[in-house]
Amino acid sequence: MKKMLQAGAVLIAAVLLLYGYRQYNSSNMAEEIAGKIIRFHVRANSDTELDQELKLKVRDAIGACMQPVLSGVSGIQESRQAIYENLSRIEREAEWVIKSEGFDYPVKAELARVDFPEKTYGNYTFPAGKYEALEVVIGEGKGHNWWCVMYPNLCFFNSVYEVVDEEAEKSLERALTQEEYKSLMENKNYEVKFALVDWIKEKIH
Repeated sequence: MKKMLQAGAVLIAAVLLLYGYRQYNSSNMAEEIAGKIIRFHVRANSDTELDQELKLKVRDAIGACMQPVLSGVSGIQESRQAIYENLSRIEREAEWVIKSEGFDYPVKAELARVDFPEKTYGNYTFPAGKYEALEVVIGEGKGHNWWCVMYPNLCFFNSVYEVVDEEAEKSLERALTQEEYKSLMENKNYEVKFALVDWIKEKIH
């Protein structure tokens, strides 16, 4: 009985150690990926149907003006500079859409550090974390948000949103290490499964 208890304790410790290592690895990987990505974040004024529709129209207008600007960028610094230089233009485009739709909301565009939840685009799942982002806030910014990846450009290829085509995939692969790129295609459910631990407990009682 004593040997069984000892064996069970060793197995439980091994499971917990493996889980801790995996969590540590996952956290480090998420930080590395976040440092190589610029997201695009549009915050709606509210959750009313009209405000949510307006959010998407603002998104489309910004996409139309930024797609040619970002199509030739070759790195995150160049992308960051291009976005920064076009912030006033982005605000003007958004303001024009807002006014043409009959609203008078203010709009603010900036490069900021923003917390994002885990998000999947096509075959890629980006981990939750704090990312640099072009953040566009419409009015009070209290409605549901829309977001994608602006660098590498997963937002605007062929004017398709949340559909990652071959050119976008190549752009993403060039920006990340092989390990980082592969991690985005893996299952991101890191919830602990303690079935083994429960089985051991059952056997030693």
